[in-house]
Amino acid sequence: MAAERSVRTDDVSVEGEQRFLHRGAKVPFILLVTCFVAWGTAANMTDPMVSVFKTVFSMSNFQSALVQFAYYGAYFCLALPAAFINRRFSYKTGVLLGLGLAVGGAALFYPATQVMTYGMFLLALFALAGGLSILETSANPFVMAMGPEATATRRLNFAQAFNPVGTNLGVLLAAVFILPNMDPATAEQRAAMGAEALRAIQSVELNAVMRPYLGVGLLLALIWIGIAVTKMPDHMGTEVQEGHETHLLATARRLLANRHYRFGVIAQFFNVGAQTCVWTFTLQYAAEAVGGSPSDKGAWLQASLLVFLVSRFLMVWLMGFVRASFLMLCMTVLALVLCTVAVLVPTLVGLLAVVALSLCLSLLFPTIYGIALEGLGEDTKFGAAGLVMAILGGALLPLVHGGVIDATSATTAYLVPAACFAVVAAYAVFDLRAHREPAAA
Repeated sequence: MAAERSVRTDDVSVEGEQRFLHRGAKVPFILLVTCFVAWGTAANMTDPMVSVFKTVFSMSNFQSALVQFAYYGAYFCLALPAAFINRRFSYKTGVLLGLGLAVGGAALFYPATQVMTYGMFLLALFALAGGLSILETSANPFVMAMGPEATATRRLNFAQAFNPVGTNLGVLLAAVFILPNMDPATAEQRAAMGAEALRAIQSVELNAVMRPYLGVGLLLALIWIGIAVTKMPDHMGTEVQEGHETHLLATARRLLANRHYRFGVIAQFFNVGAQTCVWTFTLQYAAEAVGGSPSDKGAWLQASLLVFLVSRFLMVWLMGFVRASFLMLCMTVLALVLCTVAVLVPTLVGLLAVVALSLCLSLLFPTIYGIALEGLGEDTKFGAAGLVMAILGGALLPLVHGGVIDATSATTAYLVPAACFAVVAAYAVFDLRAHREPAAA
C-alpha cells in the first residue's frame, strides 16, 4: 500500500496536476519517439510506390495497389504475435524484435533489385512492414505506459506528432531519389520496346527505389542499438511476465464485450483505410486535376504531409482545452465536406481539398487508439494488437479505391475515403454519448 501511495505521489506534481511522464522515462521516451519518425519514413515512402510500380511494370491501379496490401497485410499478420511477445517478455523486447525484422526487410530490397520482379519487391515490403507491425504494437502502448493513465491519450498524440516528421522525410526521399528517375515512357511505349531496352530502363528505376530503403534500414539499425543499450524503468510495462499464464480466449471475450474497444477497432480499420487511400492516390488525383510531371505531382503529396505534420502538434495543443472525441467529430465532419469538394470540383480547388484532408487525418489514429484502450488494464497489450491489426484497412480499402479509379476516375474515387470518414465520425458520436469521464489533459 505504501508503494502504491509513493507511485501516486510520484505521478502528481506539487501543483496537483498529473505528470506527463514517470520519473526516469525521459530518455526511453525520446528513443521511442525516434521509432515513430522511422516507421513514418518507411510507411510514406511506400505510398508513391503504387504509382512507381504501376509505371515500371505497366500494371493497372488495382494491381499496383497490392503494394499497400502487402505492406498493411503484414501489419495484420504480425500484430497478434507481437502481443504475445509483449505479454510474455516486455515492450522493450517487442520493440527490438520489430526493429530487427524491419532492418532485414529493408535489406531485401537489394536482392529484389537484382531479380527485378514485382513479387520480390512485395516480399521485401512484407518483411519490412512485419517488423514495423511488431514495433508499432509494442511502441504505442509502451508510450502510454510511460506516465499516468490520465495523460496517456495526450502523451500518445504527442509521440505520434513526430510520426509526420518521418512521413515528410519518406515522401521527400521518394520525390528526390525515386520519382525523378522514372522513365517517362508510357505503358504502350514500353510494350513496344525490345526486352533488353525495357530491362535497362527498369534496372535504373528499381535501383532508384532500392537506395532510400537501404538508408531507412541503416537508420533502424542505429535506433536498435540505442534502445538495446538503454535501461528502461521497471514500472513501464518492461518487466518480464514470469509464470503468468495468458488466457487468450478469456481476453478476447472481454475485449469483444467492451463496446468502446470493439467500435474502436472498426473505426481504426476505416481511419487507416481513409489515410492510405488519400495519400496513395494523391498523385493520380493531381494528374487528372492539374497534370504535371511526376515531381510536380509528388510536391502535392509532400504538401499534404507538411499539413499533417503541423496539424499533429496543433491537435495536441487543442486537446488541452477540448475533449478528444469532440475534436475528432469536428475533424471527420470537415473531412466529409472536403471529400465532397474533391469529387464535385475536380480542378485545383478539389486538389487543395485533398491536401487539406491531412489536417483532419492528423488527429485520428492516436485518438482512436487512446480512447479504445482506455481502462483495459491487463488486457491492454492484446487490445493494442487488435488496433494494429485494424491497420488491415490500409491493405484492403486501397484495392477498392484503385478499382473505383479503373472503373470511373481518380476524382470520383474519393467517395471511398468519404465513406471511411463517416464511420469514424460515428465512433466520435458514440464516445460523446457514452458519457465516459474524459482523461485529464
